[in-house]
Amino acid sequence: QVQLVESGGGLVQAGGSLRLSCTASGRTFSTYTMGWFRQAPGKEREFVAAISWSGGSTYYADSVKGRFTISRDNAKNTVYLQMNSLKPEDTAVYYCAADSRPWAVVVHDHTGMDYWGKGTLVTVSS
Repeated sequence: QVQLVESGGGLVQAGGSLRLSCTASGRTFSTYTMGWFRQAPGKEREFVAAISWSGGSTYYADSVKGRFTISRDNAKNTVYLQMNSLKPEDTAVYYCAADSRPWAVVVHDHTGMDYWGKGTLVTVSS
């Protein structure tokens, strides 16, 4: 069982930056592929980024590529999402998720992640 807790959300002006954190419980964090997803008001949840268990491989949605960076610190059981050049359309609840499947599988199938956090709200004002 893995419990995930996100933090770092808030209100920021367009063009600004935020760093989200997701801390996991359990001793097997380093074996999981980790991902960030988001859900904007009135829209379905969408994939944002994923990172392999080692941190050596990352993958991003086209909408955030070049602006967002996913990273992890296995010693701290934490995955991060650095968000730069934020736009109003980035406004959403951001969720982190963990999955036991290999990174290469998760990037092609974002559904069915094993564990989810409760989310943290990011609001970008224009």
